[in-house]
Amino acid sequence: MVDILKEIIIVLARIITILPLLLIVIMFVGKRAIGEIPVFDFLIIVTLGSVVGADIADPSVNHLPTAVAIVAIGGMQKLVGKWKISHRKFGKLITFQPTVVVQDGKLIPDNLKRVSYSIDNILQMLREKDIFDISEVETALIEASGSMSVLKKAEKNTVTLEDMGITKISSFTIPVIIEGSVYADVLKFLNLNEIWLHKQLTSRGIDLRDVFFGSINQQKELQLSMKVEHEEVIVPPIKN
Repeated sequence: MVDILKEIIIVLARIITILPLLLIVIMFVGKRAIGEIPVFDFLIIVTLGSVVGADIADPSVNHLPTAVAIVAIGGMQKLVGKWKISHRKFGKLITFQPTVVVQDGKLIPDNLKRVSYSIDNILQMLREKDIFDISEVETALIEASGSMSVLKKAEKNTVTLEDMGITKISSFTIPVIIEGSVYADVLKFLNLNEIWLHKQLTSRGIDLRDVFFGSINQQKELQLSMKVEHEEVIVPPIKN
């Protein structure tokens, strides 16, 4: 009996010490690791899977400590859930905050690095929101779950245009510059060339190496997001 109690105490001690460690690691890895699941719930699922997996795979594992571990993990998850509701500061410590990645049609390079999302990730997520032209975006942010929320510019609201009976050409842009590198095949597809592109950049006083992202729409208009914007992009302080 004493040995069983010791094992239970050891199991409880392991849970209390390992969960904070896992939380720190997951917070370090970032939003990309957790998908649509809140970070602490993700941690609980991983831990429960490990505990149950060890019990199933190893016949020598005592079922009682495993049962205690499962109940203790579930109880901790419930307790943390209540703390998050009653103590807002505590809730902020164990979850991610929304991160603005596009503002006024421009990518925010520092914020992309902060959440470990590439330009391609952002463009794909925008396409999944039926947005093929980044200039239509007023604000796009990565939520705590890793999903994207988008606010389109008021004038780009196609529903209003349809209601008014106005026919508009679909807005579609193709990436042509990513982090200073030019996609020559895109220019060729649009019947353009690098000479045209460099003239466009020169007329704006822009060095190609300073361009973080550039795209061309169907009207052959070049849209740019700089690595360092000459004009400050005001990012709204969005919090959970």
